[in-house]
Amino acid sequence: MFKKILIANRGEIAVRVIRTAREMGIKTVAIFSDADQKALSVLEADEAVHIGPSEPKESYLAIEKIIDAAKKTDAQAIHPGYGFLSENAQFAKAVEDSGLVFIGPPSKVIAALGDKTCARQMMQDGGVPVIPGTTTASLDPKALAEQAKAVGFPLLIKAAAGGGGKGMRVVEQPQDFADACQSAISEAAAAFGNGAVYLEKRLARPRHIEIQILADSHGNVIHLNERECSIQRRHQKIIEETPSPALTPHLREKMGAAAIAAAKAAGYVNAGTVEFLLDSDNSFLFLEVNTRLQVEHPITELVTGEDLVRRQIEIAAGKKLSLKQEDIRPKGHAIECRIYGEDPQNNFMPSPGKILLFSPPQGPGIRHDCGIYEGFTVPTDYDPILAKLCVLAPDRPQAIARMKNALADYALLGISTNTAFMYDILSSAEFERGGTYTDFLPELFNSWSPKTENDALFALAGVLAQIAELKSPAKSANAGKWRPATPFETLGPWRL
Repeated sequence: MFKKILIANRGEIAVRVIRTAREMGIKTVAIFSDADQKALSVLEADEAVHIGPSEPKESYLAIEKIIDAAKKTDAQAIHPGYGFLSENAQFAKAVEDSGLVFIGPPSKVIAALGDKTCARQMMQDGGVPVIPGTTTASLDPKALAEQAKAVGFPLLIKAAAGGGGKGMRVVEQPQDFADACQSAISEAAAAFGNGAVYLEKRLARPRHIEIQILADSHGNVIHLNERECSIQRRHQKIIEETPSPALTPHLREKMGAAAIAAAKAAGYVNAGTVEFLLDSDNSFLFLEVNTRLQVEHPITELVTGEDLVRRQIEIAAGKKLSLKQEDIRPKGHAIECRIYGEDPQNNFMPSPGKILLFSPPQGPGIRHDCGIYEGFTVPTDYDPILAKLCVLAPDRPQAIARMKNALADYALLGISTNTAFMYDILSSAEFERGGTYTDFLPELFNSWSPKTENDALFALAGVLAQIAELKSPAKSANAGKWRPATPFETLGPWRL
């Protein structure tokens, strides 16, 4: 087993990996940019290495700097988290060539499946039903415009090198294609270092269902059932649940078998997700394979009792998968809400700034994965996700009720968040009956606005924070330090 690993990421996922590694007795190395000098992952890790300016291409996308940091700290493996370089075959290959272990699929598998057009072709050759579209990616808007005529409208322009809604655009009419294409190419290049895009036919009101898989290097592959990911804003998932209210045991078995077949066809190793679109007639079509840990993995962990990060690390170390398919017996219903630092009153624009008060909900069946703390300044340079709030309950109605209570108790002042938006989604009759689909939010919540103003609360929190700072004995003691004050510094010898 590894003695030390480096986490090539930031935010809540870096903290998430660090905590499992600590349970396993593995030392961790965090990396950080100028903007993340006081990040929670830097505080949590055993070591931290500064790798450059805040701009991602100079830090979290800088392959040579990351590998150099791993070597200088004697790390044996690198966990990529999600986003940034997690699905970059060039990065995985560079890690392999450096003599380090990449905690994820082999670079050749990422190259084959990470390129969405290659994955589509592979699935077609393997007899898996695929959404109509192109099987080659391009950076040429004119060539893509010609291909669009054959695909037909409406269609989706999608990044070939990544996912998460980055580099994706919906195009309803031919006259809108050129601007949308250029915008998608630019966004994909910024997010993944590769602007190539492909085209896909847009289906009417499908569900987005993904199957979690685990595969070791000894030929063993299992799935851990599905996650329903249909609640999306701007093609970005914001609420996920498991099990899906749409799947029957028979359909779940069929989709699980298809996911395993896809993994075996690709020679897949480590954790991954096979994504499908489910039509109203219960036919499912292959969408893509995410060759990494998903943002929404905690809800699978809640219902199965499995630690997917631990499994990732064990598989990367060469261990055989100790689980059999019959060992996977999910129990209960889990829901995840992604907490974003964004302003619902300003078209959900990012809301960076200092967190003046932070008191996340607690109680039975609540899990909170986060990368922030009270006093932390949320930077402007990265994705605005702050945390993931998850609940587990015996059934779906109880899970919805538990999540609504948790959202109502989520106290975070100083910046805006989307908690009220998600509360209203979960309160809607359509969501409660399980009638979710990928256009759920555009159709039912397009004109949504918050019911209350929080300006007075923000102002009060600001005043209280300033008073607390002036009174704090730690202010002079901590001069020049980047870490937050400990209870010993702020309260003195408070223990008996």
